Amino acid sequence: MRIKRILKWSTRAILVALILAFLVGFIAYWRSTNDCDHNTGAPANPMKAVVHCEYGGPEVLTLADVEKPVPTDNQVLVRVHAASLNPLDLTIRGPLLLRPISGMRKPKDTRLGVDYAGTVEAVGKNVLQFKPGDEVFGGKNGAVAEYVCVLADRAVTLKPANMTFEQAASVPVAALTALQGLRDKGKIKVGQKVLVNGASGGVGTFAVQIAKSFGAEVTAVCSTRNVDMVRSIGADYVIDYTKEDFTKTDQRYDLIFDLVGNHSFPERRRILNPNGVCVMAGLGGAGWHDGMAGRLLGELNAYVGSWFVSQKFIAYIAEFNKADMANLGDLMRDGKMTPVIDKTYKLSDVRAALGYLETGHARGKVVITVE
Repeated sequence: MRIKRILKWSTRAILVALILAFLVGFIAYWRSTNDCDHNTGAPANPMKAVVHCEYGGPEVLTLADVEKPVPTDNQVLVRVHAASLNPLDLTIRGPLLLRPISGMRKPKDTRLGVDYAGTVEAVGKNVLQFKPGDEVFGGKNGAVAEYVCVLADRAVTLKPANMTFEQAASVPVAALTALQGLRDKGKIKVGQKVLVNGASGGVGTFAVQIAKSFGAEVTAVCSTRNVDMVRSIGADYVIDYTKEDFTKTDQRYDLIFDLVGNHSFPERRRILNPNGVCVMAGLGGAGWHDGMAGRLLGELNAYVGSWFVSQKFIAYIAEFNKADMANLGDLMRDGKMTPVIDKTYKLSDVRAALGYLETGHARGKVVITVE
């Protein structure tokens, strides 16, 4: 009888918890809103910016007049000349797993883009390292716009004189992901054998060059049409995945920088040296695509499985910081890293730009000019 009572009350408690969870979720869904619901009047000091008031594909993007930002004491106001897109921007579709963070019914953040490059127009009274007229690049939410305000001590640094605004704008998120993955997670060293799977994409093209800057021997994996391009940016060896499976060769690597996740844990272990590292930095393509759920589960399996072997499989999220932004600037200034730009679009054509990125066939970066 006691067991029956326990089961009875446990069932009731679970039922009540489920009902409460449903009610909380239901209320959160219908209460979720964004600035679009409140911005009814014309801005006093307008600028153009790309916004999306609803979840959806590129068709939900609009070029709207919004209020031009004003820098605080610790910020700089940047006139944006170019911005670039990243797979992260395709979260405008509102993946269900992200909606508890991004907004249940509507996106909380209605702006698009992070990467930018431009000219400092004004600085706050506490800012000493920048002045009006400086050419800079960095990262800031809502970068696909005519102006952004950014903290002077975080994700902004001087643009190298030997780089165009378009080139500099293509760098921040993708190159930072490559740098921190190879250096901090992969512990890359001079003379190591490094394989970059997905070498022709935005992050991959930077990963090849950054790995070479550390003195590594780089093998790049890409499709037939990208072989020459990947070789031109410094890869020592190139594997065409349409003709050869890199996990079935006799070569062994100290570090795999995997942007695709299309091979199993045992397959990648086979080509890793006993104490090698596989840095899992992507799932291939852009946006949600067929097979992504399976790849995500495969990467989780690899992460857990590596707890019990000498080889390590590591996942991570890149973070902006001042020192690494300056580091990326130095790599470009010294000629060790040159951005690869596939296509350039005008601000008014941002729908087409994001649509092209979503195809998953972009080589290097997709850039938006804001002139």
